[in-house]
Amino acid sequence: MSDFNFLDNTSNSIPDASFMRFGIITTEWNSHITEEMLNNAIKTLLQHGVAETNITVRRVPGSFELIYGCSQFAQHGYIDAIIAIGCVIKGDTPHFDYICEGTTQGLVKLNATGKIPIINGVLTVNTEAQALERSGTKMNKGKEFAITAIKMVDFMKSFE
Repeated sequence: MSDFNFLDNTSNSIPDASFMRFGIITTEWNSHITEEMLNNAIKTLLQHGVAETNITVRRVPGSFELIYGCSQFAQHGYIDAIIAIGCVIKGDTPHFDYICEGTTQGLVKLNATGKIPIINGVLTVNTEAQALERSGTKMNKGKEFAITAIKMVDFMKSFE
C-alpha cells in the first residue's frame, strides 16, 4: 500500500462547517467496512462544527444503488453536499469491473450536472485486507471524505 495520505498533503485550513448540511449515503453490502467509514465521516463532520441535526444518513443495498440514492438525496434533501460511501472488493468475475465503472460514471454524471457536490467515497479494492486498512483506525477514508465534502461546500459557496 502507498504511504501517501490525503490528509497529510492538504492545507491545514479547513473551512468553518458550522452552517453546512450533509447527506451521507452508505451501502449495506460490506457493511463491516462501510460502517467504519461512515462513523469516521460523521465524527469528522461533528469535530468541524457541523450540528448532528445537519447530518442525514441513508442506506442503500449496494454501490450501484448509490447513484439513485444520491440523485434522490439531491432532489429531496436540503443539503449542501452528499458523501457516497461504498466498498467493492474484486472477485473472480467481471462483476467488479461493471459495478466499479458504472458507479463511478453515475456519480461523475451526477456531480457534473447537479447543483451540489457529491463525494465519491467508494473503495474499489483487490482484497478485503486492503478495504480493512482503508477503513481502520490507521487510515480511515471516512475522514478524508468528510474533509473533502467540507472543502467542496466552501468552494461552492464562494460563487454565491
